[in-house]
Amino acid sequence: MAIKVIAQRREVKLGKNPGKKFVIRPDLYSPIQEKKVFAEAATHSGISAGVIKAAWDAAGEVIRTWATEGHSIPLPGLGTMRFGVRSKAVENLEDVKTGLITVRRIIFTPNVEVKDELKNTSIQITCLDEDGNVLKRVTSGDSGDIEDPENTQPSNGGNQNTQPSGDVPGEGD
Repeated sequence: MAIKVIAQRREVKLGKNPGKKFVIRPDLYSPIQEKKVFAEAATHSGISAGVIKAAWDAAGEVIRTWATEGHSIPLPGLGTMRFGVRSKAVENLEDVKTGLITVRRIIFTPNVEVKDELKNTSIQITCLDEDGNVLKRVTSGDSGDIEDPENTQPSNGGNQNTQPSGDVPGEGD
């Protein structure tokens, strides 16, 4: 199993050094139909797909309700999710208003098993020229570092321009 990405040469006009550069993007997979997920889960569990769907729908309602009440919700076998916001910071109390919120967010924090699975999954890069012609293919040899939304410090010691998953980062990013 591998995660597939594409590095395509494009004209980059922003940044310190504009010019033609290889820009990496995910190679988009086709979405899996919900029906197929329930059928596969039924095969693995011995429970009927209809029962699994009913349980999943009920769990979804509970998750939405609790998350909108401000809870961090465990998603068994996956991690946790919660809602948050990004906002602008202000100095004065009288300037605090809902208009400071720039975006509402869904924050998912994977559990250790999911992080390990991602870390151990290779990444295959297909390099393309401007016209979409394949130039070469590369398979990852990186450390497999995983971004942690609960910790803004990257595990590789490099600079990472992210804000805490907390709810009030700086000036409206």
